[in-house]
Amino acid sequence: MSRLLDAFRLGWLGVARRPGRAAMSAIGIALGIATLTLVTGIPASGRADLDRQLTALGTDILVAQASSATDEPPQLPTDAAAMVRRIGPVDAASAVAGVDARVLRTDLAEPNATAGVVTLAATPDLLDVVRGTIASGTFLAPEGLPTAVLGSSAAQWLGIPSVDPEHPVRVLVGTTWLTVVGVLAPMPLAPELEQAVLVDWATAQRSLGLDGHPTVVYVRAVESQVEAVRDVLPATLRPDLAGMIDVSRPSDALAAKRAAQGTFSALFLGLAAVALVVGGIGVANTMVVGVMERRREIGMRQALGATRRDIRLQFLTEAVALSTLGGLAGLVPGVLGTIVFGALHGWPTVVPVAAMAGGVAGSILIGALAGLYPAVLAARLSPTEALRT
Repeated sequence: MSRLLDAFRLGWLGVARRPGRAAMSAIGIALGIATLTLVTGIPASGRADLDRQLTALGTDILVAQASSATDEPPQLPTDAAAMVRRIGPVDAASAVAGVDARVLRTDLAEPNATAGVVTLAATPDLLDVVRGTIASGTFLAPEGLPTAVLGSSAAQWLGIPSVDPEHPVRVLVGTTWLTVVGVLAPMPLAPELEQAVLVDWATAQRSLGLDGHPTVVYVRAVESQVEAVRDVLPATLRPDLAGMIDVSRPSDALAAKRAAQGTFSALFLGLAAVALVVGGIGVANTMVVGVMERRREIGMRQALGATRRDIRLQFLTEAVALSTLGGLAGLVPGVLGTIVFGALHGWPTVVPVAAMAGGVAGSILIGALAGLYPAVLAARLSPTEALRT
C-alpha cells in the first residue's frame, strides 16, 4: 500500500510540475468525455420531455377507422361510439364523420385556396375524449345551431387565428354559412383534427348531407387495459368485417418519431470514442517525450534503490492521473452543455450518472493503456545510461 501511495504522489508531482504540458495532453480526453456526456444527456433529456408530454396528453387514446386498403371500405355503424362505450375498460368514446363539403372564407374566395381544410361532423364530447383544449372561444354550441370550430391549422389557413364574440366571423361550408365559435389548440395526438372544421352533428345531417355513419372513432380506455381494448375494438365495431377495421395508438407514433430523431446519437458516440482514442494517443506521446527528458531523474531514482517495478508504476500512475484529470475536466462542459440545451428547448435536465461514471472509468483505462509503453520504456533504462545522458 505504501508503494502505491508513493507512486501516486510521484505521478501527481510529475503532472503538477508541468501544468501546461499536462493541460495540452488532457484536452483530448476532456473533449471525448464532454462529447460523451452531451450525446447521452441531451437524448435522455429529450426522452424525459417526451414522457412528460405523453403523460399530459394521454397514452390511453385509440383511434379506430375503416381500412383504406380496399376501394370500398366498410361503413361504421351509426351508434359506433355507444357500442364502444359498452366495453368494460373504456372510459369514453366519441366519433367524427367526414363530410364532403368545401370550406371557404367567403363566397368570393378562390375554391382551391383552402384545399387542405376538411369538414368533420362531431359531437360535444369529442374534446374531452381526445384531451383537446380550446385556444380561443368555445367548443360546439348546443345541438342544431349553425356553428363551427376550427382546428389550429385550419384557422391559420382561413385567416381566423382567434374568435371575438363581439365581431363574429362566418365561413361557408358547402352551401351553408356557419358562425365560427372557437379555435382549437394544437393536438399532437390527433393532428387530423388540426386541419379540420368541426361542425355540429345535427347541422351536418340537416344541411350538409351527412348520412349518420361515422368515419373515425376516438376511444379513451384505462391505460393498463389499452392493449386489451385494442384487440376487441375491431370486432365490436364490425363483427362481420373485423379484419377491415384499423386501430392505431397515436402515442406510439409520437414516440417513434422522437426515437428516429435520436438515431444520430450512435454517430456522436462514435465521435466521442474517437476523441478519447486521440486523447489517449496524446497522453502516450507526452509520456514518451517525458521519459526522454527525464532520463537523469530515472537514473537517479534507480541509483537510490528504485526497482524497475517502481519506475513502471510511477509513469503508469502519471499517465492515469493525466487521463483522470482530463475526464473530470470534460464532465463540466458536458453537463453545462446539457443543462443549457435543455433550458433552451424547455426540457427537464437529465444527466445519466452511469454514462458519466463509465466515461471517467473509460478515461482511466485509456490512460493506463497510453502509459503502458512509456512506463516499460522508462523501466528498461539502465542507471548508468540514464545518468550519462
